[in-house]
Amino acid sequence: MTTRNPLHQDGYILLRQAIPADWLDELRAAFDAGVKPSEQWPVPRGRDWRHSQLDSHPKVQAVCRLPQVLAVVGELIGERFFLAQVEGREPLVGGGQQLLHRDLSALRPGDMANALAFFDDYGPENGATRIVPGSHRPAVGEPPFDFNDESRSVQLSGSAGDILLFDVDLLHGGTLNPSGARRRSMLMGYFAESLYPSHQQTAGLRSVLMDTSEHFDPAGFVFAG
Repeated sequence: MTTRNPLHQDGYILLRQAIPADWLDELRAAFDAGVKPSEQWPVPRGRDWRHSQLDSHPKVQAVCRLPQVLAVVGELIGERFFLAQVEGREPLVGGGQQLLHRDLSALRPGDMANALAFFDDYGPENGATRIVPGSHRPAVGEPPFDFNDESRSVQLSGSAGDILLFDVDLLHGGTLNPSGARRRSMLMGYFAESLYPSHQQTAGLRSVLMDTSEHFDPAGFVFAG
């Protein structure tokens, strides 16, 4: 009997200490320098979060292109892909709680993948992300998921430098930051090459400043599993 790849079965992988430790101070500084209030974004952002425009920073771009990150993305998407969007996010004290949700594929299941790179230690005390493993591909005939049902959700915790990668259809959500401790992260979106034309049409609304013309071939990276 063939065992399913755990990445495809679970819909996510957490790469521990994927970001070199000596990059973190520069990444935190880039986050803080790029913070913009909600009304300065083309589409207003949630006011219980701090949002940072940092996509064109060289060290940010280096994180997005870490070979182990691109290998996982290539395995998830399964065809040529590109880096579509990068944004810094941090839940403020008393904020950050999100309903479980899916970000949703575009043209076919699995044509988009997300990554969350953590610049600070994270856990229940500062609003870390929670996920529902295996929820990205519901079984045929399975009833619709109740987004208020937290019985299968897993609260993540870890250290600065970790990177979470997941299928966009995986149920996930931020949690409340009760302590107000810093929890800077950046959300990276990778899209299948077929989505590039529509991406270009909406890049301005999503405040994309970086060059997105580089496309990646999954065959150029080795996924270790």
